[in-house]
Amino acid sequence: MGIQLSEPARHGPLSEKLPTVATLCSHSSLQIFHGARLEGFPTLGISRGPPPRFYDAFPLGRPDKFLPVPEVREIAQHADELNRENAVLVPHGSFVEYLGPEAFQRLPVPVFGNRAVIGWESDREKERVWLESAGVLMPERFTDPSQVDGPVIVKYYGAKGGKGFFLAKNRDGLKDFRPTGPHVIQEYVLGTRYYVHFFYSPISETGYRVAHGSLELLGMDRRDEANIDELYKLGAQEELLKAGIRPTFVVTGNVPVVLRESLLPQIFDVGARIVARSVDLFGGMVGPFCVEGIMTEDLVFKVFEISTRIVAGTNLFVSGSSYSDLVRPQLSMGRRIALELKAAREQGRLGEVIS
Repeated sequence: MGIQLSEPARHGPLSEKLPTVATLCSHSSLQIFHGARLEGFPTLGISRGPPPRFYDAFPLGRPDKFLPVPEVREIAQHADELNRENAVLVPHGSFVEYLGPEAFQRLPVPVFGNRAVIGWESDREKERVWLESAGVLMPERFTDPSQVDGPVIVKYYGAKGGKGFFLAKNRDGLKDFRPTGPHVIQEYVLGTRYYVHFFYSPISETGYRVAHGSLELLGMDRRDEANIDELYKLGAQEELLKAGIRPTFVVTGNVPVVLRESLLPQIFDVGARIVARSVDLFGGMVGPFCVEGIMTEDLVFKVFEISTRIVAGTNLFVSGSSYSDLVRPQLSMGRRIALELKAAREQGRLGEVIS
């Protein structure tokens, strides 16, 4: 079963030579290049302007070649160069955000995964339809501020690393919100945040079976956010405002976590439901995705969003995590992508993992 796109893929077939793993020099690129190198793939880094110097400090994560572009949005103009390199683009949060979801879907270069998923993730209305129809528990959403009867968080569309998110204790607190783009008002669920790193392989024939492939749990993290603390967000916001500081939720770092083992069946069930529904809606996901949610004190996991690509939290696990080590020693998400490409190529099934 190949990937089903909402419109035909616009790129030509890959040549017989080994694909080049390529991505934008940002976000999780070091890990992607490192994982590709471990599996014998050539690598290419797309940089905005001259290649960043910090790659020289990490020789095992430095790409073999760089393709400098004046602006990220001009990548499509370099499609011929990328196709000559037999490139397969690996999407990540910065890549999709800087280029734009619609432009990314139209790139005339092969992409790892089903690029149709980007349209479902970047539109919070469609994302909610997907998750709710999968039977996943989600925080309540308010279409009108007058409906708000407790703490809420306001989120903008797309992958912005938490930038612009707004927290209000109640309906009155929303009066200070000044929207700058499409957004949603969502119940603020009290509990512990977990960001769960999954990988779905449509070509694997072993493991935790979902649809026609298998689901893997490779890691889990929490996020450090710029100037607001997790335990005291509701009260801290008021104190920061009094001091003339506007609280932000910009992610500045990540912390590894391990979930209680008794909760793993619930987490896998959530991931499996999301994957199975994706097959029905747009032909299915391929590769990494992150389920982002809150575990309440009643041990119920509520999903507030999904990232349908490699996330920066996986950078914690370049040498493997407590979970991925039980799949394969020293397995990072970047290496897992490379392994999927290698297996698909060897089996003559690249069309099932690229679009």
